[in-house]
Amino acid sequence: MSPIRENVVRIMPDIACEARPAAAGQLAWVGMGEIDAPVSLPGPEGGIASTPARINAFVNLHRPEVRGIHMSRLYLHVDRHLAAEPISPASLRRLLRDFLDSHAELSDRAMVELRFDHLVRRKALVSDNTGWKSYPVGLRATLERNAFELEMDVRITYSSTCPCSAALARQLIQEQFRRDFPGGEVSAEAVLRWLGTEQGILATPHSQRSHADVRVRLAPQVADFPIIDLVDRIEGALKTPVQTAVKREDEQAFARLNGQNLMFCEDAARRMQQALNADERILDFRVRASHFESLHPHDAVAVAVKGVAGGFGPSA
Repeated sequence: MSPIRENVVRIMPDIACEARPAAAGQLAWVGMGEIDAPVSLPGPEGGIASTPARINAFVNLHRPEVRGIHMSRLYLHVDRHLAAEPISPASLRRLLRDFLDSHAELSDRAMVELRFDHLVRRKALVSDNTGWKSYPVGLRATLERNAFELEMDVRITYSSTCPCSAALARQLIQEQFRRDFPGGEVSAEAVLRWLGTEQGILATPHSQRSHADVRVRLAPQVADFPIIDLVDRIEGALKTPVQTAVKREDEQAFARLNGQNLMFCEDAARRMQQALNADERILDFRVRASHFESLHPHDAVAVAVKGVAGGFGPSA
């Protein structure tokens, strides 16, 4: 009896390729969702910042008689590309091209989505304090034959003070002033003291933390993801981004900004719309302003789009 040969090459079954599906049909997307991997981004002053991300990797399956794709190939491409270089529009396009090349007989469309938190150090309004702010970011790239499309979304947290509530508070203060000074003439010093009391300023407008959810479709010639540029543009339009480390002078400056930028959710959406209309890198956009009202148990929401033909729809 001959000995068992340990070096015999084993041929392992590949059911995805060999078997036929019980029900034939084309599939819009097949792949892997919620892959854990680090991504690298260009940081400030030329550095590189790394952060954990969740990645979705997909191709279509246009051959109805084929049972499945080679999912492990997608994972290996993601792992190799993200480890090799910082993410950029060009690097994602190369990744998608590898998706399609490795599924040449099965697919003609590929997609990758990345979600991560982008940490940025922000300066206080007045003092020398700085602190970290986290911006949730999403990137989505698709490649269909040679047509490349790129989208980016980011969430920005800001403060919103209700204009209606501010007007009602002012009315109460005026009425209290008449009650406290019924005689007509009053010295400036007395008014100044009164304004510094809780009795004088007996009402304040309600403010709330709010979210700006911004999605943009980028022009194909964009070389880098303009994450911070987009954040700065939106925060500059809204005027009241939330702060990190503050001293009293920063808190006072923040109160002033809120008082000078009273806004309904409609105002916030229009401010963002105006800011993004002027950016030539953005082919299309959709913005959603959500004010988590302190007055109501529900949110106030406004949505604006660029309004290009075939672009983002106005769904809430």
